Amino acid sequence: MLPIIQACQHLLKFVSAGRGGRPSPGKVRNMSLSDLSRIFKAYDVRGVYPDDINETVAERLGAAFAAFVKAPKVIVGRDMRLSSPALAAAFTQGATRQGAGVIDVGEVSSDALYFASGKLDAPGAMFTASHNPPRYNGVKMCLAGAAPIGQDTGLADIRRLAETELAPARAWGAVENLDVVEDFATHVLSFVKTEDIEPLTVVVDAANGMAGKMVPPLFRRLPVRLVPLYFELDGSFPNHPADPIQIENLKDLRAAVLGEKADIGLAFDGDADRVFLVDEKAETVSGSLTTALVAARILARSPGAPIVHNLICSRIVPETIIANGGTPIRSRVGHSFIKQIMAETGAAFGGEHSGHYYFRDNFRADSGMIASMFVLEALASQGKPLSEVLAPYRKYWNSGERNTEVADTTAKMKELAEAYAGGKIDWLDGLTVDYPDWWFNARPSNTEPLLRLNVEAVSAELGEARTAELLARISAP
Repeated sequence: MLPIIQACQHLLKFVSAGRGGRPSPGKVRNMSLSDLSRIFKAYDVRGVYPDDINETVAERLGAAFAAFVKAPKVIVGRDMRLSSPALAAAFTQGATRQGAGVIDVGEVSSDALYFASGKLDAPGAMFTASHNPPRYNGVKMCLAGAAPIGQDTGLADIRRLAETELAPARAWGAVENLDVVEDFATHVLSFVKTEDIEPLTVVVDAANGMAGKMVPPLFRRLPVRLVPLYFELDGSFPNHPADPIQIENLKDLRAAVLGEKADIGLAFDGDADRVFLVDEKAETVSGSLTTALVAARILARSPGAPIVHNLICSRIVPETIIANGGTPIRSRVGHSFIKQIMAETGAAFGGEHSGHYYFRDNFRADSGMIASMFVLEALASQGKPLSEVLAPYRKYWNSGERNTEVADTTAKMKELAEAYAGGKIDWLDGLTVDYPDWWFNARPSNTEPLLRLNVEAVSAELGEARTAELLARISAP
C-alpha cells in the first residue's frame, strides 16, 4: 500500500515533468482516438496500466471531468491498487489546472466515494478497476449528489473533452484532504436498528481490497464477533482475486465459516461496493437471493414502492417484489442504468445479480455495506439461521455467470438468437431468450473480450443440460 504522502510526492514529480506543471506535450498530442476508445466503457473508464490508462491519460481525464461538470470542487478517491496513487494524483492535477478545487478522500471504497458525493453535493471520481486483475485500473465518475455518469449521460462528452487540448484556467484549484470513513460508517448503520442486531459471528473476506479498511469502523459498533480474512490492503491481491462472484474465490471464506461456526460470511470485491454472502452451512448465496431478501425488507418500510432489478436476476426477484406489494422494474446491467431508472421512477431499491445493491436513501448509489446490514437485521428479526431465512427464495437452479472468450460477440449472439427462435427474445442488454421453464442471457462484457452467459431453470437437470448446450454453441467456431 502506498500512503498519501507518496502520492503527493508523485504529484510533485509529475508537476515538474513538463512546462507549467504539465506532462510532456509530445505524449499528450500523440494520444489517438483509438487510445481512448479502448478505455471508455458503457458506464466507466477502465484499462490496463500503463498501456491503456496511465498518468498522461489520467491528467487528461481530470481536466475533461472538471470542464464537463463545471463545479467549484470535485471529490477524488482511490482504491489500494498499486497504480491508483499515481493516477489519482495525475487526475487531481488535471482537475486543478481547470480551476476546480479537489477534495481528496484518499483510500476508500467506491460506496464511500458515492456517499461523499451525495453528502457534499459535489461530483466525484473513484480510481478503481473493481474485481479486475492487478494490472487494470480505471475511473468511476459521478455528478453531484452521486448521480450516475454513463455513455449517454456524460461519458461520451468527457471523452471528447479529453481528446481536446484544454487551455488551463488562470487560477489553479486548491487541494484539501477529507477523512470520510467514520461518517460513512455512521451513515451505513442509519439504515437499520443496530440495537436489534443480535450477537453473531461474521467472517469477512476483504480479498486484500478496500473492505479491509472500511469494515472495522463499521463492525466495531455492532455486537458481532468479526473474523477477518485478508484485511491487509494489497493491490497485487496475493491471496486470491477480488472477484467474489466466482465461486473458487470463496473457498477460504467457506472454510472459515465452518471452522469458526459462524452465522454468515461476507465477501467483498476490490473496491468493496459489492458483497456476496455465504450461509452458516458454507453454501453460497447468489446476488439474486440477496436482492430478493433486501427487497422484501425495503418494501416493509416503503409499501408499494418500485424496485429495480437487472435482467440477469433470478425470476425469484420480481416474484418476491410482487408478493410483497411492490412494482418490479427490469433494467440493463450496470450502475448508471439502474441509478437513472431509480431517479426517474422514485424506486426505493435496486439490485443486481452481480452483487450491487442500490438504495434510494443512499443517493441511489450502491453499497454492499448497507446490504450487509439489512441481512444481519433479517437474521435477528427472524431468529433463524441464514439458510432457513433464504429457503423460500431458493426456488430456481442458476448456472452462475459463465464467461467464454469470443472473437465476435455480436455474431455469436445473432447465431444464438436463430438457434433459440422458439423462445421469447429481447435485446435490452445482450440477448435474452425466455421459455416457460428456463431462460438465458448472453451479454458481451464491457471490460473484457468475453461473452457472459447466465442460465436459470426450474430444475438442476434442465438447467445443466441447457447450460452445456449453450456453452458448446458459444465455444464453437
